Amino acid sequence: MSNLPRLSARLVHASARRDLPELATTKTATATQRSAKYYYSSREFHHAKNPAAAGATTSGLRIQHRTTVATTATTAKANNNGSSKFHTSAALRQSLIEDPRYSPEKVAARAKYPIITAKDAAQKKTIPLESKMLVRDFIDDSLYNPHYGYFSKQAVIFSPETDFEFEKIKDNMEFLDIIAEKYKEIEDDMDVRDEVARQVWHTPTELFKPWYGYAIAKYIVTEYKLNNYPDKDLIIYEMGAGNGTLMLNILDYIQQFEPSVYERTRYRIIEISKKLAQRQGERQEVRDVTKRHSCVEVINKSIFEWDTVVPDNCFFVGMEVLDNFSHDLIRYDSVTEEPLQGMVAIDEEGDYTEIYTPVSDPLIQKYLSIRKQTGYRPPVLGRRFLRRIRNRLPFAPNMTGPEYIPTKLLLLLETLKTHFPNHRVVLSDFYTLPEAIPGTDAPVVQTRYAGTMVPCSTYMVMPGMFDIFFPTNFELLKDMYQQVCRPALGMEKSVKVQTQREFLERYGDLERTRTYSGENPMLMYYENNKMFMS
Repeated sequence: MSNLPRLSARLVHASARRDLPELATTKTATATQRSAKYYYSSREFHHAKNPAAAGATTSGLRIQHRTTVATTATTAKANNNGSSKFHTSAALRQSLIEDPRYSPEKVAARAKYPIITAKDAAQKKTIPLESKMLVRDFIDDSLYNPHYGYFSKQAVIFSPETDFEFEKIKDNMEFLDIIAEKYKEIEDDMDVRDEVARQVWHTPTELFKPWYGYAIAKYIVTEYKLNNYPDKDLIIYEMGAGNGTLMLNILDYIQQFEPSVYERTRYRIIEISKKLAQRQGERQEVRDVTKRHSCVEVINKSIFEWDTVVPDNCFFVGMEVLDNFSHDLIRYDSVTEEPLQGMVAIDEEGDYTEIYTPVSDPLIQKYLSIRKQTGYRPPVLGRRFLRRIRNRLPFAPNMTGPEYIPTKLLLLLETLKTHFPNHRVVLSDFYTLPEAIPGTDAPVVQTRYAGTMVPCSTYMVMPGMFDIFFPTNFELLKDMYQQVCRPALGMEKSVKVQTQREFLERYGDLERTRTYSGENPMLMYYENNKMFMS
């Protein structure tokens, strides 16, 4: 058996066991690659699902015997025609199955662990052991735990010190080269000995500042003047503002082009990350804006803990934040189509096991109930005739494939309905993502190690060290929003979904982001983004 599969198996095992420095023996760098959210140079690591994940049922409990140690494939450069996949041998797979830590008795014992939430885990400074969590709580803890969460410790937002002069850039390829060079400068400044998984990620707000923010501002001001000006103030709430760049660009636009509106503008940032909230207050540009304008306020609070009713007409803005909303994981009984909720059991050594039980969580029940009213049918429940045939085969799985449902997004809709009754939303995010893990609406899970991007095929990874981000089904969101927030209005009058390109072609100053070859990176990039407006 070659050493390559062994190293791949060791990579996932190390991430689960909180021993990431061991991965140095597996890292190799190859050609430059680009994903929807990152630019990076790396060899891709793809981890295949454990082929022995047959599942067992005990008193309504279903065990998906799939732990992070049992995901074991990698991709490597080979020959002249691309890449070939190396999988672990049958001997290694059998050794994983026979590992006493993953015996049926051990796995069943994990089902008896106490259930904790992300809020419970936030009270401790160490990763919880010998407990189990709903998948949304596990992901929420991984991303937002104040002591070790990804956004508390690892996230670095790419923000060029000076705006790009697109008219002096030859074409899109030269723009890519400029970005890659700036990324290298940022990575060279990082001390990998202290923060081995610091990730640099970018948004259209940062790459195309101020012009992207100007387009958002033009839309908001246009709608405000049509409906509320001059009788009411323009009140803007921004959720997850990152470095505060969008705020600066929106206020600059309103001040320069709409001075009468500017006098009535109030801008409030809601930021769950203390680190990012602090950064927004520390940036010189933000301090200058705060001194010059009393309209800016940074509120370090989770939108999911919002307890104040805002009766005013307001715009609620969220750019590239939905993708990091935690999701729940469900599967369905292959025969009855009964939904089963997924949980993550964490043993005493920090290894994970997925456990499925009939849906009992009130939030999951509510989401499925509201979604049913929209007429939506999950893709995993399609092809009923083929599923019936498969169910008759020996060793057929007793559950469908995984489906990730945005239960935290439902909480946002309910918060908007109850605490911002006169809101209008402006949201933007990915509607599809490359290199997602298996499943319907599944996330991309990846981290950086010593300048190398390491994508994974499971969300069950070391909390705080990996970014976990999801696509958004905007058409379903439109129906869910209608059911929750605008049940009395017609669909056409309530919400609108556009591609980001369509939005920018209407509200953006496209001449400002056009290269001298005629290409427009602001239109060419983020073509997997959509806009959601109400």
